Amino acid sequence: MIDPALFQENERTAPTTDERKFVDVGSLDCECGKTIESVTIAYETWGQLNEDRSNAILVCHALSGDAHAIGWWDRLIGPGKAIDTDLYFVIGSNVIGGCQGSTGPASLAPDGKPYGSRFPMVTVGDMVEAQSRLLDHLGIEQLLCVAGGSMGGMQGLEWTSRFPHRVRKAFITASCARHSPMQIAINEVGRQAIMRDPNYNGGDYYDGETPSHGLSVARMVEHISFLSGEAFESKFSRRLQDKETFDMHFGIEFEVESYLSYQGDKFTKRFDANSLMYLTRAIDYYDWPGVSGVQAEFLFTSFVSDWLYTPAQSKELFELASGAGLTATYVNIDLPYGHDAFLLDAQFQAPLVREFLSG
Repeated sequence: MIDPALFQENERTAPTTDERKFVDVGSLDCECGKTIESVTIAYETWGQLNEDRSNAILVCHALSGDAHAIGWWDRLIGPGKAIDTDLYFVIGSNVIGGCQGSTGPASLAPDGKPYGSRFPMVTVGDMVEAQSRLLDHLGIEQLLCVAGGSMGGMQGLEWTSRFPHRVRKAFITASCARHSPMQIAINEVGRQAIMRDPNYNGGDYYDGETPSHGLSVARMVEHISFLSGEAFESKFSRRLQDKETFDMHFGIEFEVESYLSYQGDKFTKRFDANSLMYLTRAIDYYDWPGVSGVQAEFLFTSFVSDWLYTPAQSKELFELASGAGLTATYVNIDLPYGHDAFLLDAQFQAPLVREFLSG
């Protein structure tokens, strides 16, 4: 049985209320050599810090996520859940380069105009540096845990190596130390779809029509990679869309075509094409520096049906950590959902995370 929520990505992840807070963390010298003069971080928090401020958990989002972690990871985060907001102080923040409140390509530069193509090429390291300043603002010296999947997992890895003294535990799911050529290739198809949209204008489109057609196609490609063949077969098979025979044209014939078109077009209403360009490039560049100096305890999970971030990549992370003498656990979970399983699974991940945090 395939979880119906797997096919409700836009509806499932969209915040129903806006509880964001914003903080200016100052100028940021990016790893590319350029400087963002003023960086704003959008964030949300749930729960309360305990007296010695030792119960903070930072949740890092995936590519198209945002600060509203209790929404897009609702099966793991909340009162009484594995990441229990009655016990822990949970922080979600939007990454720099994003488009959900933190400084990104659509933000206004010092001259009052959107950055557009002038926005620096940011890295996962830059994202984590900005997050560290958010923690400084919140008065948190050390995290009980940093948690994230996919791109969020990369941020978690970077936290353990960049700020080893600030991270006690790291829950890394459906992620990797570095992208494979196939993962880079999938991201490049999406970027090319955007760049070849006539409205892209080199990234400077904010005073006119946006490259919504290219962004829609890019999201369709991503969405295919997020799911498994079994999930597509179970949901759609080869059923036709509102008809019993082919119309013999290039319009919508199959249900799966209609679904992809819907998901792609709806995504353009909540995401900026430049942010997709910058964030996919950042994760393609990422290469975890490894376990030297790392002090954290790790929980790694992966999913048998995830062909985008494969179990072998998570196993590699586990072997690196355990081989260096760090405390690490790895569990490969057999669910048919594909990469998005990390967002939906509570059956297996919840008890693992609960025990991991309480240990």
